Amino acid sequence: MKTYRPWLKNAKFDLSFILLPPLFAVAFCLFFSDRLDGTESIPLWAWLIFVLGIDVSHVYSTLFRTYWNSREFAERRALFSIVPLGAWLIGVLLYSASAGIFWRFMAYLAVFHFIRQQYGFLCLYTRGDPTTVVKKWIDSSLIYTATLYPIIYWHANQPRKFFWFINGDFFDGFPPILASAAGVIYLSLAILYCATEITSYRRGFGLNIPKNLLLFGTAASWYIGIVYFNGDMIFTITNIVAHGVPYIALIWLYGERQISAESPPKVLNRLDFRIFFSRYSAPLFIIVLLTLGYLEEGLWAGLVWREHLTAFTPFSHLPNVVSDDTLAWVVPLLSLPQVTHYILDGFIWKFRSTKSTWQDSIFTEKNCLPQNY
Repeated sequence: MKTYRPWLKNAKFDLSFILLPPLFAVAFCLFFSDRLDGTESIPLWAWLIFVLGIDVSHVYSTLFRTYWNSREFAERRALFSIVPLGAWLIGVLLYSASAGIFWRFMAYLAVFHFIRQQYGFLCLYTRGDPTTVVKKWIDSSLIYTATLYPIIYWHANQPRKFFWFINGDFFDGFPPILASAAGVIYLSLAILYCATEITSYRRGFGLNIPKNLLLFGTAASWYIGIVYFNGDMIFTITNIVAHGVPYIALIWLYGERQISAESPPKVLNRLDFRIFFSRYSAPLFIIVLLTLGYLEEGLWAGLVWREHLTAFTPFSHLPNVVSDDTLAWVVPLLSLPQVTHYILDGFIWKFRSTKSTWQDSIFTEKNCLPQNY
């Protein structure tokens, strides 16, 4: 009986950078739970590693997939031009109405983005999977429930010792029975999923190892980080590692595949992609992401938050913006890379009727094209 392994690159790459990081994060948090559970803040070293090093950096990796990619930018010039301007103007309007409204909008947009990424990876790892419509529905329902249940639990068990962006950015006051009902649905879907996987295996359809690891890693990281424990450190580690590392890996794989083409695209219409995505240039790719992330967080620290200034000495002399009228323009502008990433990510990985540039780069086997989502 065959075991189905629809790797994006190969087992070593996919396991190391996409499928196992969430489980490594969970294992780390479980091992050090006595030190991490109940924390209401994270130390500077952890903030630099996880928030700056992974979360903010993964946002900027999108540049290699969009604005800095001459081929992709030419393919969607109008979209890439309109989104940042529109996002900034909407952000100004929201912040002008209320800072709380702005951050609440940001929090729910982020949640939507994080959930959809897991569904997107599910689509990648079920491409060509011999399955029924019912089983496909069960797979999709489980990945959504594995992420939505912890969010519903969070809303029904306020206050928690962590938050998404700022304290109070989620609605509160949800009845606990709502979380209980969601938990029953979650457990039922999990049992149904296991039953269909066992049945499919016994019927000779094989076992999709990457898909199962993705679902298990998603369920474990979201449940452990939000429901099982109640600490900022654990939430930060599980949330960011499970989301950011696989995304950077996918961008890297995309870039690597593009340089193997007969005419690889240019970066900023000048630099060859090989400079960043050749076999030995991964450190340069990471350095670019870290540098951009450091610049952004330095501006946040100097102009708005006035936090972690020991790590952002060059920005410590910037004026602290306190005027609400000025903040209404500055905060949406500083948030623009993140918001643009959230919005564009909903478009750039979609599968269309005609193959796009990224599909040509990632998928080389005709029978391994993913299904639309």
